[in-house]
Amino acid sequence: MLDAGRLAALLAEPDRRRVVAAMILGAHELDDICRTAGLTKREGIDALSRLVSSGLVETGSDGSYVILEETFKLAAREAAPVAPSGQHSDEPEDHQRVLDRAIVDGRLEKLPTKRAKRLVVLDYLAQQFEPGERYGERQVNSMLRTFNDDTATLRRYLVDEGFLDREGGEYWRSGGRVE
Repeated sequence: MLDAGRLAALLAEPDRRRVVAAMILGAHELDDICRTAGLTKREGIDALSRLVSSGLVETGSDGSYVILEETFKLAAREAAPVAPSGQHSDEPEDHQRVLDRAIVDGRLEKLPTKRAKRLVVLDYLAQQFEPGERYGERQVNSMLRTFNDDTATLRRYLVDEGFLDREGGEYWRSGGRVE
């Protein structure tokens, strides 16, 4: 995973920034990316090669390129200072206690065994997903990995408890509080 420092270093090179901008604007094929970014094919290939090896961009089975945009959010969250206690002060008081015990320094230490408490934690995790946005399994794993490495368990609970739905390898938020 890219932290904020490595992400900034990766994007310090102008050609890579131009490629990322082209991809954010919707270019996914090499020729389209180069044309949109105003780069030669060689410059585009070099920039894409570095972006792929860093994990910011993935190559699809059809040869297209996909930028993992959630990487920016995750790097920003990870770089943000976390209060040592009471870090969930914006949550209702009963949720605060559960979250302060379960999530320490931004990491899920242990998923509660009692369903009511587990639902509080799952709702908190569901808040990381934007309503109406679809996510690939890799994106979901990447987002959940910031909290705990057992992404399969978290994904399964989120789906089973109705916080996320999935179909055809895509996930979307279907439950939880909307702020």
